[in-house]
This record gives sequence, structure tokens and C-alpha cells, in this order.
Amino acid sequence: MQQIIVIGSDHAAFELKTFLTKQLQTSGFIVEDVGTYNQESVDYPQFAQAVAENIANARGGKKGILLCGTGVGMSIMANKVKGVRAALIHDLFSAKLTREHNDSNVLCMGARVIAASMAWEIVNVWLSTPFIGGKHHNRIAFITNYEQKNL
Repeated sequence: MQQIIVIGSDHAAFELKTFLTKQLQTSGFIVEDVGTYNQESVDYPQFAQAVAENIANARGGKKGILLCGTGVGMSIMANKVKGVRAALIHDLFSAKLTREHNDSNVLCMGARVIAASMAWEIVNVWLSTPFIGGKHHNRIAFITNYEQKNL
């Protein structure tokens, strides 16, 4: 079964989104692109919301990628959605650990912070790294319980 990746960006990261979408499709992933579809100025929160809600409603069947100038705004908005664990990543070590330890389901990156080739390496590490569970299950459960009670 092919994995589905839901991707979204603002205008600042449109070119990076286009590049990563092509790379993902060439690698056999199904990509659902929620926009933006050009470089005209847009407000990033609507795209973060669209990806995050899609991932939260999929209950583990998909992963998301969000891109903006720094990745910060996307990660802030995405983490407002119950069930989303969005991680702002700009290096390979963090990409690996956020999957192993945090079971992150949305990857956020900044097009003005890293080169497209590094972004693709990060995506590859992030998508190929499994959640290791163990003591980390308790930590994820704590986060989930908090969400259930407070969000």
C-alpha cells in the first residue's frame, strides 16, 4: 500500500513544495497537495490547518508536510489541531529523533532556512524512520491525554 503524504505551503515555500512533491511522487508516494498553487502572497495558517486536520482525521493513515519561510508559523498552527504532533526540523538528526521518540506526524520546514536538497534528505529520513515505542509510548499518551482534556 502506497503511503499518502498531505503537503501544503505558503507563497514563500511554493517552489520547495513543488520540488518535494515531484520527488515524493517519483519515489512512489501518493501526494495530496492542499495549496498554495502559486507564489502570490497568502496567509499560511489556512494551509497548516488544512494539512493538520487531514492528518488528524486520518488517524495514522497519512503523514503531512508543511512549508513556509521558516517553518515556525506552520508548526505553531499545526500543533493547535488535536492529534497532530508537528515538528519543525532543519537537520537530519532531529528528523530521525522526532519520528523515533515523538511519533511526529507532520514535518515542518522553512524554505528560507534550508536548501531543497537538504529538505529532501530530511523528508527521506523522516519518512523512513519508525516510532520506536517503549518508554516513548507513555510520553505520547501524556500528550494525548492532555489534548483530550484541554483542547
